[in-house]
Amino acid sequence: MKPRVTVITLGVEDLERALQFYRDGLGFPTKGIIGKEFEHGAVAFFDMQQGLKLAIWNRKDLSHEAKVSGGTPNSTEFTLGHNVGSKAEVDMIMKEAELAGATITDPAHETFWGGYSGHFQDPDGHLWEVVWNPDW
Repeated sequence: MKPRVTVITLGVEDLERALQFYRDGLGFPTKGIIGKEFEHGAVAFFDMQQGLKLAIWNRKDLSHEAKVSGGTPNSTEFTLGHNVGSKAEVDMIMKEAELAGATITDPAHETFWGGYSGHFQDPDGHLWEVVWNPDW
């Protein structure tokens, strides 16, 4: 298996709410919800950098598709990292996320390793890190 990811799918409780957060709040480009005509098929895809899409899919439908039982969501399972070019950009994106309805869990700050970062949760509790790394 080549070390490559092409789609990151987030399970959400309310597909419309998640669509509004990512499309309208954060400005992620999408064609909206597709697949409504299929049982367990409604999903939205967002274009990220070339070769990567972010998908949002109802948790119960994702559970059905993967043949796993749904458990209690846990925000510390993973984070999505968004690396940017400056401290000011970290601050700007954190504010944008908050205005879109995100919960700021860790306000932007200087890190022990010399960078600058903050964390927020989307309306479904998925954890994002916005970070400036001077070595990148």
